[in-house]
Amino acid sequence: MRKIDVFFNRYLKGDRYLWAFISLLAIFSFLPVYSASTNLVTTYGGTNTVFNYLLKHALFLLVGFCILFFTQFVDYKYFYSMSILSMPVVFILLVFTISQGKELDGVNASRWLHIPIINISFQTSSIAGLVLFIYCARYLAQKKKERINFINSFFPLLFPIFFIIGLIFPANGSTAVIVFISVLILLFIGGYPLTGVMGVLLMGILFAGIYIYSVIKWGDKNPMNRVYTWKSRIEKFLDHESEESYQMKQSKTAIVLGNKFGRGPGKSVLKAFLPQSSSDFIYAIIIEEYGSVGGVILLFIYLLILLRIMVIATKVQNYFCSLLVLSVGLPIINQALINMGIAVGLFPVTGQTLPLISAGGTSMWVTFFSFGIILSVSRIIYDNSTNKIIIHHEQ
Repeated sequence: MRKIDVFFNRYLKGDRYLWAFISLLAIFSFLPVYSASTNLVTTYGGTNTVFNYLLKHALFLLVGFCILFFTQFVDYKYFYSMSILSMPVVFILLVFTISQGKELDGVNASRWLHIPIINISFQTSSIAGLVLFIYCARYLAQKKKERINFINSFFPLLFPIFFIIGLIFPANGSTAVIVFISVLILLFIGGYPLTGVMGVLLMGILFAGIYIYSVIKWGDKNPMNRVYTWKSRIEKFLDHESEESYQMKQSKTAIVLGNKFGRGPGKSVLKAFLPQSSSDFIYAIIIEEYGSVGGVILLFIYLLILLRIMVIATKVQNYFCSLLVLSVGLPIINQALINMGIAVGLFPVTGQTLPLISAGGTSMWVTFFSFGIILSVSRIIYDNSTNKIIIHHEQ
């Protein structure tokens, strides 16, 4: 027992509770992913088996925990500098991504950057969003004692925000909206004037409206254009008399079949009929198998993670660290709540995964990296040997 305690004290830094919640979600994810992967086997066939998809998920989690493990040792000051150096990189990545217009298996995959030599693809929007959050935290911390207004912050802060989100929006509207909402929350928390926050919100709505109108009026009429997909989904969501999408029907059916205590692990019926049952709609499968009780417990765990994020952000006596924790932590919770809300019919269908649970690569690794940053910050306020809080005052 003592050896285990020594191992944790030496190698696992930061908030113990956050480590526990992350590990709990990652371990639990094997059950719904293994169950829901039967849909992928049926859809794609070939030599793939459920075990292949489970092994792939395990490898993604292993890489994610490696990212988490090494990031926790990085001093928070490096993230301060990293945001500036990374901004030009994400600009270039997003431009490459949106310009390649690649299709994978007949599906619009312009949100993915494909590297042909090693034949892998990754979502640049997830990386760009994280860099943008850290950049905003850096700017707000740097200008803490100065009077910020819409004019003097336009080029150093607002222009990069709109530029990055503008590059994400055409191919990945839902991610762009979540990033934009998270940025607005961060601006408000970081002391940006309320009138300025409202101005940024109105500008975002205006720019999005102009883009959507231009595409519908003069743009490509290809049904694969994402604007027509958004339009269709929103119209179906708002028109209660219209037929629901196939995905929402199957998702709600799975939730109804789950009842209070569920059908049992691996006994989902709808996993074979619900598209994206291992990623976007995995929460519906979880409720079908573990019931509404299981769904509420999972929601409660995410809320506990939010609580730990708030505790760390309020205890650390460094303004940048507080904003850094909130900037990378709140979007994870936002994404989780939106994914759950979509499954139960509260929001229109998007392509958002459930953090640490859904099968996937880029989004999962960015989530682990974000948690690594939070643990890195918590490392300066927690003494792992006693788990007592040590206050480090801002210099």
